[in-house]
Amino acid sequence: MNELQQLNESHGLLLVFVNVLLEQIGLPVPAYPTLIVTGALAMQSKPLLGAGVLVAMFACLIADTLWYFAGKRYGGVLLKSICKISLSQDTCIRQGLNVYDRVGPRAMLLSKFLPGAGALVTTVAGMNATPFALFMRYSLAGSFIWAGSALLLGMLFTDAIIPLLGWLTGYLPLAIGSVLLALGLFIGWKYWKRRRLMKRTSKVPRITVPQLLALRDTDDMPLIIDVRPKFHTAVVEGIPGALSISLEEPLDPWLDQLSDVDMVFYCACPNELSAALLAEKLRARGLTRGKALIGGLDAWREAHPDQDIPGQAATA
Repeated sequence: MNELQQLNESHGLLLVFVNVLLEQIGLPVPAYPTLIVTGALAMQSKPLLGAGVLVAMFACLIADTLWYFAGKRYGGVLLKSICKISLSQDTCIRQGLNVYDRVGPRAMLLSKFLPGAGALVTTVAGMNATPFALFMRYSLAGSFIWAGSALLLGMLFTDAIIPLLGWLTGYLPLAIGSVLLALGLFIGWKYWKRRRLMKRTSKVPRITVPQLLALRDTDDMPLIIDVRPKFHTAVVEGIPGALSISLEEPLDPWLDQLSDVDMVFYCACPNELSAALLAEKLRARGLTRGKALIGGLDAWREAHPDQDIPGQAATA
């Protein structure tokens, strides 16, 4: 245990900086446990506590600033890249945009407590052209809350953590095996949930972009509905003339308007999941004439980037 204390005193701040920076950049190397251990060990060297908070905040600020400017420049393309490594990639973009749409930059106050959410929220802040000074304030505040809470937990439970660290030092292979087993079970559970959702939504009828375009200027032209969050529709232009109904808003105001029309739903998400979910919700209310656009907005742009569809209502 003395060796661990000496290591913390000599290289603890460097370890905190590297671990936090790598996690906030997006690598799967959790830094919160490191901060908790640092807080517990620092009770015997209290100047490390204040330094630990500052170092962690500095590492967070570097990563947040990189994501902010990357989001400002690359926007939706970067969001998709972030969500490709998510265990819930089908809902990752929608959830990130919805959170920022509801609470704005205040989302950065707590986003670091959720794996991957820190990068997602700061990227959306850049996409939304949040003023940099405002972004900095919330980034620093969120970093302080996140890092400070971990160090405080370590301080409060130091009497339990120090003996545990001593036990883990003696049974390191068992400890590593337990962590890997827990991680494997978590990943398996998330994968099972995703497959179950995909199987359920696969029952929603689909339509391709060429099939949709073949219906234009005919009596069978469906109403096109943009399922993306309101914030995303304001930032990234969708199919011209589409009606905007996000997945989270109440459906009651729309039921009369949609009761006797064919509908095509589209989103900007993997497997057109949000579109299928809205179609599923409407089917539960008795509106069964809806289909999800295969490939969503990306497929539309690839097939006909300048193509317009006339005759759509922009508002309810």
